[in-house]
Amino acid sequence: MSWIYLSVMAAAFQTLRFMLQKRLSMGTLSAGGATLARFFYTAPFVTLLAAGYLLWRGQGVPEIGPRFWVYVLSGGIAQILATWCVVAIFASRNFAVGITFKKTEVMLTALVGFVVLGDMVTFGGLMAIGLGLVGVLVLSDIPEGAGGLLRRAMNRAAGLGILSGVLFAVSAVAYRGATLEVQAEDALMRALVAMPCVTIFQTLALSAYLRWREVGEVGRVVASWRTSVWMGLAGMGGSICWFTAFAMMNAAYVFAVGQVEVIFSIIVSVWFFNEVITRREWVGMALITMSVLALVWLH
Repeated sequence: MSWIYLSVMAAAFQTLRFMLQKRLSMGTLSAGGATLARFFYTAPFVTLLAAGYLLWRGQGVPEIGPRFWVYVLSGGIAQILATWCVVAIFASRNFAVGITFKKTEVMLTALVGFVVLGDMVTFGGLMAIGLGLVGVLVLSDIPEGAGGLLRRAMNRAAGLGILSGVLFAVSAVAYRGATLEVQAEDALMRALVAMPCVTIFQTLALSAYLRWREVGEVGRVVASWRTSVWMGLAGMGGSICWFTAFAMMNAAYVFAVGQVEVIFSIIVSVWFFNEVITRREWVGMALITMSVLALVWLH
């Protein structure tokens, strides 16, 4: 059951991180800059933590399998693009609904995990995940609720949400694959070996891209350290919990329990951003919450 607690903790850390990212993207940084800040200020904390844990355990770095770097690089790129999509969603819909759109990752992770790693999902698990899908479909509407079915399903927020879900699914399965390539029994050890490799790569790759495409944005990321350093700490907490849970359980189940992030995002949406949640949005979020509770009961 440890992976369930880790998934809930990861969702709490991630909600805090996205809240800070939204603040940064509302005038301080571009969507790309806010995305870079998440990795830029997480990488040093994760690296120091990993080094400290290895020293405390008195062990060398465990051996890694031949596919480790393939998983690290593919997962890292997918997460960069997915995070960018989520930050862009905030310009179209409110905070809670933007986070919920991202939860298409749960259904997609089950499929990607089966294709890439052969991870299986039980029939009961699929039913619970399907209930969450219904909740997401209820939410995939323009705020006014106007227009035909095609307009409701094809709006910008829905497209960004589904794209982020696909990319987060790829990254989650890749990160689980990376942790399984680390030759160690300790799940935390496997997570701490993979995390610095991912976050350092993401920081370098996205910094290089922004220096090319958004001149001066990297400097603005550095200047935003008073807020961004807290986002880095929240990102580190979330990454530790996600990676360790991935090392212990099928990524689809981990992400499914992590949908409690929707509840946390409602609290943030109302208390911090003074946003109003519509009746339809409450129904969609309730269905997703029921999906999470069903998965907890099944496991």
